[in-house]
Amino acid sequence: MKLDLKLYRGYVNEEELVVFGHLFQSWAPDKYSVDRKGIKHAYALLHKFRIEPLPNYEVHLKFQDLEVKTKTQEDGYFRFTVPYHSKIEPGWHEYEVICNTGEIGMIEKGELLKPHPGKLAIISDIDDTFLVSHSSKFFKKIYVMLSKNINNRKIFEEVKDHYHKLSRAGREEDNSFNSFFYVSSSEWNLYDFIDEFARLHDLPKAVIKLKQIKTGLMDFIKTGRGDHDHKFVKIKDIISFYPHLEYVLLGDDSQHDPYLYERICKTFPKNIRAIYIRQTSKSPKKAVQKVLANIESMDVNTCYFQDSKTAIDHSDKIGII
Repeated sequence: MKLDLKLYRGYVNEEELVVFGHLFQSWAPDKYSVDRKGIKHAYALLHKFRIEPLPNYEVHLKFQDLEVKTKTQEDGYFRFTVPYHSKIEPGWHEYEVICNTGEIGMIEKGELLKPHPGKLAIISDIDDTFLVSHSSKFFKKIYVMLSKNINNRKIFEEVKDHYHKLSRAGREEDNSFNSFFYVSSSEWNLYDFIDEFARLHDLPKAVIKLKQIKTGLMDFIKTGRGDHDHKFVKIKDIISFYPHLEYVLLGDDSQHDPYLYERICKTFPKNIRAIYIRQTSKSPKKAVQKVLANIESMDVNTCYFQDSKTAIDHSDKIGII
């Protein structure tokens, strides 16, 4: 039996470390290239959803002076959430995960983030926030996913400029950066596509948190749809893990981001600095305007925008950048 370990970027604070990944039989989704052309691209994308996760297998984490083991869950997912008090420098650090079934052993290396000291962090949605996805148009979304490889997918204009300004806000005098987190309703099957797209367009390196992995072709049709409550849980976990930070939240109006961020503001009334919602249709949505007005009444700055230049100007106006 072949094994494949897929690791994702983890994170650490002064007391705890979090690392997560998947274990698969045979190939993980990232083995199917994101830059093939034509029908080969569609074939590779569909195969990302034809995978076999391995449940209840033992995996070992090694990070500096830490060694600990756990077992994979029913969908092959594993997560190490362990106490960690050793002092490490801010920035990105390498860790190892090892799996040994007795017949086959495998070692993979991943990265985890220790935020630089500061006051600000950024949590961004992905689809229709920086990646043009047409999430509100089901058939167009599927068509774009199947017909356009990573080199032909589009990013919204001036997103890179805005995100880099947010990354460097308050840090112009040194080489440090504000931490970024990308949280989406896309499934873990699409992790490598999202990561490579961000690299391709020089977006800030981020911890990426996605939805439960899918294991069939019919699941591809439902990608990014369904319950979005997992995003609330993941954002809540990030803010709870770094409660001393203020957060900028970025999303769009194609699905549930405004309502989700309203819940976040109610849960963390002192942690949210500003909320940015991209307008994806020709006219602003009255329901979204109403939600943002309510968020403003909680002393949180909001910006409902069509182009990122407007968002940049707003960030400058309120003193974030």
